[in-house]
Amino acid sequence: MSFSGLSDFIALLDKKGELSRIKIFVDPVLEVTEVTDRITKSYGKALLFENTGTRFPLLINAYASDTRMSMAIGRNNLDETGKEIEVLFNNLTSTGGALISKLTMIPGLARLTGFLPSRVSRRGLCQQVVQKEPDLGILPVLKCWPHDGGRFITLPVVHTVHPVTGKTNAGMYRMQILDKTTTGMHWQRHKTGAGHYEAWKKTEKRMPVSVSLGGDPVYAYAATAPLPENIDEYILAGFLRKKKVKLVKCITNDLYVPDDADIVIEGYVDPAEENVLEGPFGDHTGFYSLSDFYPLFHVNCITHSENAVYPATVVGIPPCEDAWLTKATEKIFLAPVKLALQPEIQDFHMPDAGVAHNLVIVKINKTYPGQGKKVINSLLGAGQMMFTKYLAVVSGETDIRNYRDILLEIFNNTDFRTDLLFTSGPLDVLDHSSDILSLGGKLGIDATVKMQEELAGKKVFTGDYMEEAILAYLKKFPETIVNIGVLPGLPLAAVALKQSEDPQAVETAVRIFLDAPAESVSRLILTVDNAVDINDWYTVAWQMLGNTDPQRDIRIISDNSILIDGTVKAFRKGGFPRRWPNIVCSAEETIRTIDQKWESLGIGVFIPSPSLKNSKLFREGNSEVMAGEES
Repeated sequence: MSFSGLSDFIALLDKKGELSRIKIFVDPVLEVTEVTDRITKSYGKALLFENTGTRFPLLINAYASDTRMSMAIGRNNLDETGKEIEVLFNNLTSTGGALISKLTMIPGLARLTGFLPSRVSRRGLCQQVVQKEPDLGILPVLKCWPHDGGRFITLPVVHTVHPVTGKTNAGMYRMQILDKTTTGMHWQRHKTGAGHYEAWKKTEKRMPVSVSLGGDPVYAYAATAPLPENIDEYILAGFLRKKKVKLVKCITNDLYVPDDADIVIEGYVDPAEENVLEGPFGDHTGFYSLSDFYPLFHVNCITHSENAVYPATVVGIPPCEDAWLTKATEKIFLAPVKLALQPEIQDFHMPDAGVAHNLVIVKINKTYPGQGKKVINSLLGAGQMMFTKYLAVVSGETDIRNYRDILLEIFNNTDFRTDLLFTSGPLDVLDHSSDILSLGGKLGIDATVKMQEELAGKKVFTGDYMEEAILAYLKKFPETIVNIGVLPGLPLAAVALKQSEDPQAVETAVRIFLDAPAESVSRLILTVDNAVDINDWYTVAWQMLGNTDPQRDIRIISDNSILIDGTVKAFRKGGFPRRWPNIVCSAEETIRTIDQKWESLGIGVFIPSPSLKNSKLFREGNSEVMAGEES
């Protein structure tokens, strides 16, 4: 099923009972985010803010359920999509294996099904209203979090073209509003948009850029999908919605955008200009991504349909709306990964707490020794998987979305001396934990069931741990260990340290565990800051995954036990070589405002702000970041 603009999609959401309309004024500056964060984390409906102070209503939280995500890509459910793609890919492989050497088989798939995008010569629906004296102030652009550098367009599809190859890209890159006609363009160094920008630099010409907002909701998903570089995102969009995408030429440049987009912002980037300071921004990692220098985008023209709706999303401490786009990717890209990269892969999962790239769990059909390590080595260099920090590989009948089962597989099948593969490589630019920007440590965990050849010299760990003994021993050290949490039936402990007062707290904790009797040490020990609720294992996992560099922060306690230091590194002795970001949460004033407005919003029973709990992790007295000391 396809949609002609967001109004079409909104009508279906309304019909299916998946939409809440908010008629009173809610300020796009901070207030929309606070309402949305409450609804998203409560697994509520899509929200249509009808009074934004502009002519445009604002749609948000539209993807944040399995049902709505399936609707957005024109399917009854995500499993249906995955199965359809697998059947088609299997058909392609049966006609000749040479076609399946890379993920570049996707164009062949599109030709097979007739869903290649087409260009039309007429004006588009997105060009019913043309403003050649543009003003970005007409749009209800969000300021999401109190320490954001300004307002950000959060769901833009940014269109560029390579000046030499002519290959196009439709990617999603946030855009900070600087004034009426300029924005920052957050092209991270690893992204295709950044590659196009570098190519345009060599031409000494202005780089045309056009940004579409809205249209069929599948466009936003396609722009975020992990497609190989130079593969047209509208091929994937056409296949998913079972209808080719019609593209129209922009008015002030030669780029093409979807005919049914709600809003289009046309302009250019001049590579000869100095980059501008962009950020900070409360990001999908749950931390502020810090201010840095990025290209300046100039707006020449704004066009829109007569009934245009402005789309937006909010990211922050997970889970947020982007978690459902990640779930869709797990289903849609399983078949391409299996058939093009690793045929033994049966499933993969990116847990919410790992914010897509900090943790990936892979299940394989294991048939020979060393296969788990082979998959680790291959995937850590494959496409966007190169950003993964922790990669765990399991085999057998394990449900990789049952985290207790996964932990049991790791504890039962992993010898910490031989089954942990440490390496280093590229990290997402948004990762704050590594000593060097976008470069740091990684860990592969071979938790597959071991074959006879792999068992030679390995130790069998029975898991005879006494929770009472662990708690009793650690409580002897209150000056270092503020709080302790254990998971019943699992050799896992979380330990809270007051590192802000004692920069040596982690080292002291390591010594405590090294000196402990065997029955008083868990196999896996996670240290976090004392502000973290160690009984909230989701938050413990999010903090540990976000705050660690595996090569630097994993300590070997014994053959049987490791400690992972998930504390804030800005407090460690000597500080941290980079600025350390604060966590993302709403300000008290915004929370009170929405509390008072809640009943008049008409969206159901009162939901407390998630920021009330998360604010305990926010370091008071700091504005945008918590700076480390000089090393």
